[in-house]
Amino acid sequence: MINALWTIWLELAPWLLLGAIAGGLLHALLPAGWLQKHLSGRMGVLKAVFLGVPLPLCSCGVIPVGLGLRKNGASNGAAVGFLISTPQTGIDSILVSASFLGWPFAILKVAVAFVTGLVGGLTADLVAPSSSIEDAVPSQVAKSSTGRFRAVIDHSLELIESIWGWLVIGVIVSAAITWLVPENSLADIPAMSGVAALLITLVISLPLYVCATASVPIAAALVASGLPTGAALVFLMAGPATNVATLGAVYRALGGRTLAVYLLMIVGGSLVAGVAFNHLINPSVMALHAHDHGATWWRIASAVGLAALIAWFAVRDLRHWLKRRRRPTMPIEDLQTISVAGMTCDGCAAKLARGLEAHQDIQRADVSFADGRAVVWGSASHDTVCDLVEQVGFVPEAKASNDTASAAK
Repeated sequence: MINALWTIWLELAPWLLLGAIAGGLLHALLPAGWLQKHLSGRMGVLKAVFLGVPLPLCSCGVIPVGLGLRKNGASNGAAVGFLISTPQTGIDSILVSASFLGWPFAILKVAVAFVTGLVGGLTADLVAPSSSIEDAVPSQVAKSSTGRFRAVIDHSLELIESIWGWLVIGVIVSAAITWLVPENSLADIPAMSGVAALLITLVISLPLYVCATASVPIAAALVASGLPTGAALVFLMAGPATNVATLGAVYRALGGRTLAVYLLMIVGGSLVAGVAFNHLINPSVMALHAHDHGATWWRIASAVGLAALIAWFAVRDLRHWLKRRRRPTMPIEDLQTISVAGMTCDGCAAKLARGLEAHQDIQRADVSFADGRAVVWGSASHDTVCDLVEQVGFVPEAKASNDTASAAK
């Protein structure tokens, strides 16, 4: 078991770190408001899918970003195309998939994400045309005041921080499968072959929250145990793109027809692609791929560095959790709520909460990326809270309102 854990960690670490840095570069180099500006009009769906495929966002982060695009003027189709294509891939997921399952699988997976996102977005525009949003103004996402290099590092760390728990779970589950399930043993079970395996995997994957990057080692271990390559694709496609939270958010923001298109594309697209993968990719090549590399110095350095980062995040989160549990109930008169723009995942929310609670006049801060707001207890003034939000790297409600008014003029 320990040997399996170390082997998987060696394989995962360098590509995850590289993908996180690439994601940080994308974040730092894209101008504020660029997403909303380019995701409306006739080419909105195509642009949304082109942008969504490489972005390193899991379903936790893609929900507010995708629905925020719609709120800020993008069409229903552009939002749906983004929501379908983005969580399936991402630069980090592509690199990790290539490392564990081979470049043919990774490239075909990108193609599937692109096609399903494009078809789903175009269909959504036909079935549920977008109503006009006259007051939509591109939101301004704050960049770090310390320069683009710092912005790249900060965002890269945030990407890893937002999924570190799922990474640990994914590696442990993958190692357990490798250790407990003999190689090719699943191939001897009739229900785990052909279309039946695709359907079983789909039913299991649809309601689950699965991170695109963290689930790759699990899929690789299942393939090595005899699961068809098509079923692995279904797991990596339907798992990250659907869960109860995502489905509920799509229904509330875009309506029942759009949700039906979204689900139909995920279900139908994953099954069709799964059948194609079973005929195009040899599972024996994929199963052997993860064992072709040695423990080179850069792999070891990456593994140790990633482990150190995760240990740091874990200790910090544990200390934060223990600190909050010791606090008494705060009086309602010390409470204020502030809207915040620019958060894209739970990592952003946690970062803002820590930044606010570091101030001596704030006893507690509950931040929700889904609602885009922070609930703050303490004697700090509203202006002080707004200044702290901006210092952390997000846009407080006062500045967001001023920017919107200026843009409207």
